Amino acid sequence: MKIAIIGTGYVGLVSGTCFAEWGHEVACVDKNAEKIAGLNQGKLPIYEPGLDELVERNTVAGRLSFTTDLAEAVQDAAAVFIAVGTPSRAGHGDADLSFVYMVAKEIAPLLCDGAVVVVKSTVPVGTGDAVEKIISTVRRPGSFSVASNPEFLREGVAIRDFLEPDRVVIGVEDANARAVLMALYSGPLAEDESPIVVTQRRTSELIKYASNAFLATKITFINELADLCEQVGTNVSELALGMGLDKRIGTSFLNAGPGYGGSCFPKDTLALLRTAQDHGVALRIVEETVTANEARKRKMALKVLDAVGGDVDGMTIAVLGLTFKPDTDDMRDAPSVPLIETLQRFGATVRAHDPVGMENAAQILEDVALFEDPYECARGADAVVIVTEWESIRRINLKLLRQLVRSPALIDLRHTFEPGAAEACGFQLFAVGRPTQRGGDTAAMMTTARSNREPAGYNGGRNR
Repeated sequence: MKIAIIGTGYVGLVSGTCFAEWGHEVACVDKNAEKIAGLNQGKLPIYEPGLDELVERNTVAGRLSFTTDLAEAVQDAAAVFIAVGTPSRAGHGDADLSFVYMVAKEIAPLLCDGAVVVVKSTVPVGTGDAVEKIISTVRRPGSFSVASNPEFLREGVAIRDFLEPDRVVIGVEDANARAVLMALYSGPLAEDESPIVVTQRRTSELIKYASNAFLATKITFINELADLCEQVGTNVSELALGMGLDKRIGTSFLNAGPGYGGSCFPKDTLALLRTAQDHGVALRIVEETVTANEARKRKMALKVLDAVGGDVDGMTIAVLGLTFKPDTDDMRDAPSVPLIETLQRFGATVRAHDPVGMENAAQILEDVALFEDPYECARGADAVVIVTEWESIRRINLKLLRQLVRSPALIDLRHTFEPGAAEACGFQLFAVGRPTQRGGDTAAMMTTARSNREPAGYNGGRNR
């Protein structure tokens, strides 16, 4: 089947490539000529494990192409996917649908009879109705269909999520749209027996927002329980395991940390709230989730202060891991940003390392020295903070790290290291949701650390 994907961002590029992997003829369209030129040269605008190999394989096979020519891509396409951004509108919180509506206007005169316009972008309830109305000003009713097909891609494992999904959700209002979308998905997913949920278009649109809001609430719930665990002397990891083994709850998204971020949860919870407000419905749990999560990101700076004796003024803090999660270069709403900004306001000098995200981080962070090597980043630091649990950070040599830092404070916001292993290497571990056994006078240790010289014996790494 011939498919056109409008938008080569995260959703569009992954979806288009995976459709091509299933054997469909896919043309990915973008107005950004530089991005398309890069894609045609094998240069991807995003980082996603395994995506570059998949793009190359399907491009060579002739199933995947990239173009700025909208008319050429849409011509004779049985399905035209809208996969453009829907960012939060500044000062409003609702989704900015201007790109979606612009695409609808531009493709309307180009569609072939029977084409299905599929909204893949995350959009509020009723967006499909608006898209259908826009196209109807150019084409007669019944000559096209509009469907909803939300994405449920997790950055870092997006290819697996697409090719082996938990479920596929299709929102349709006519038999033609149902038949085309079932033809796209049912064959490739038949062997895996992945369920395909076929529902009304508006229900499909709401499923995506409801799913992300629920997961964001689950993360925020365990984060608040982590604070309680610290106060009553219990371990949040054991608590989460005891809860998660209940099949009604599940273990996913019960990992306590510095708060959620990324491109989906922050904007989708806000958009859902705005939709509810527009319809006179109060979503109090979602409101509190948004408020609590924003407060938590900055609260993590107070955990660093506590670890070093209450004052970071004049200290050097090393932050390892910047992206909102591992295996992505995405810095959108990353917890590392408010953490670093708060530490800087308290007078700290911040150095940082991330295996993949430093180019994007450099566009956001100010007055932060970025290092490609985590050991060089930590060298001479008064405290080390783990913000993102990259596998390379998990494998850090703690003995060498301890030799390079000035003091033993290791603040682990992701449960990256076991307390025994860190303490055996001379660190004092401060972890989310675990009580800290302080050894000696922390304030005195930090005062001494300020006066110590930088440790010798390591010159690796390169400053960015």
